[in-house]
Amino acid sequence: GWCPLSPAGALTTQLLVEPPWRPAVLWDRVTLTCHGLGTAGATTWYKDGQRWGQQGRDHFTVTEGGTYTCDRAGSGLSPPITVLDDQLVLQVPARVLLEGDTVTLSCRG
Repeated sequence: GWCPLSPAGALTTQLLVEPPWRPAVLWDRVTLTCHGLGTAGATTWYKDGQRWGQQGRDHFTVTEGGTYTCDRAGSGLSPPITVLDDQLVLQVPARVLLEGDTVTLSCRG
């Protein structure tokens, strides 16, 4: 399933990540999807703070590490997602975690 990395409300632009692990890592073939008000064709993508070449698409598979955000005219800029290009990562499920939750950690390389 798709998991938002922000608990923001439905009227806020959401940047969703698949597979749903945090941090996202490049060799996982990460797909980012922008959800928000307005049409998918109106999506503007940013990588490391700069307008980026995937304009007009609501989703894509990441091919470069970096920090990504998307903008939808009806609901604004999403929270950022960082995709790492590291060889070894300790990951947690990409969901809101509360004190007392049982969490599965994954060490992957």
